[in-house]
Amino acid sequence: MKKIGILFGQERSFPQAFVDRVNQKGEKGITAEFVKIGKVFQAEEPEYAVIIDRISQDVPFYRAYLKNAAMGGTAVINNPFWWSADEKFFNNALAENIGVPVPKTALIPSREHPDDTTEKSFENLTMPMDWDAIFEYTGFPAYMKPFDGGGWKEVYKLHDKEDFFDKHSQTKQTVMMLQEEIMFEEYYRCYCIGGKYVRIMQYEPRNPHHLRYVIDGPKPSAKLLKTIEDYTLKLNKYLGYDFNTVEFAVRDGIPIAIDFCNPAPDAGVESVGAENFEWVVETAATYAIEKAKAQKFGQDNLTWGEYVKTSAAGVPLIGKAKAVAAKPKAAAKPKAPAKTAAPKAKKAPATKK
Repeated sequence: MKKIGILFGQERSFPQAFVDRVNQKGEKGITAEFVKIGKVFQAEEPEYAVIIDRISQDVPFYRAYLKNAAMGGTAVINNPFWWSADEKFFNNALAENIGVPVPKTALIPSREHPDDTTEKSFENLTMPMDWDAIFEYTGFPAYMKPFDGGGWKEVYKLHDKEDFFDKHSQTKQTVMMLQEEIMFEEYYRCYCIGGKYVRIMQYEPRNPHHLRYVIDGPKPSAKLLKTIEDYTLKLNKYLGYDFNTVEFAVRDGIPIAIDFCNPAPDAGVESVGAENFEWVVETAATYAIEKAKAQKFGQDNLTWGEYVKTSAAGVPLIGKAKAVAAKPKAAAKPKAPAKTAAPKAKKAPATKK
């Protein structure tokens, strides 16, 4: 019997619905449950064929546990080795290299010295920084945020350089990035599961959290939906995430990737809505079963992105990206946001909150 586990924190609706859905499918030799950890020994034989990770970014013990399990053959969703190394500033640089539009972004050193360092630790850093060049590059208004953060923590909207220096003085030891503001006409948030299933959702980030998923917005063009889907698939292919969300701000008809390092994205029915919740539960269950069937203990069953693969193969990233973009494929008819690239879903089971 192969076991699929889900590792989670405070969320409740998605983990329970996911386990229920996998078990309802009745796949021979496959079962799902909440992950249970009573002990962790180095190089031990894993108990789970697949684990969906929803919490290890906040719990270092879990991250170490998952890496140990992956070494023995557990297919961890998402790859804990890559997720440990990834961050948002790198994401932006990669996107620009593979041809996905992103906001102009500059890396900003921490205001205070990290612990156990002094000014002598920064001999290679020119001070003061070339602030005029940085401000000219991003322009104002701009957003300042942690280079590896998430969840809208420590995000500042800045109106001029005086505002920047005032807010930056409050950031202590956090390395920040300064990013141009994108004035958008439309905004979309996209689930991407398994590097192939995409759900495009109209979204309004300026609304209160529980009202951000738009269900009655204007119908987007088929061309725009196709471009968003293509960019979503490309980003996740190069990053190597099995379960992620990508956000796009549309300016002058061009979707600009704003945020695409969300490997434990919000999936609660109370925030994403019933239809989106049903899609993510069904699709996550379908993909986890696919991974369990293909998984073999004693070998690497993780997903590695094209960035890592091209590096290991000695292939230029840009050249590889162009080759991927040029590869012909059958055109798929774009669908409305509520139906985009979703596998056939069953009726959602009742879940306990």
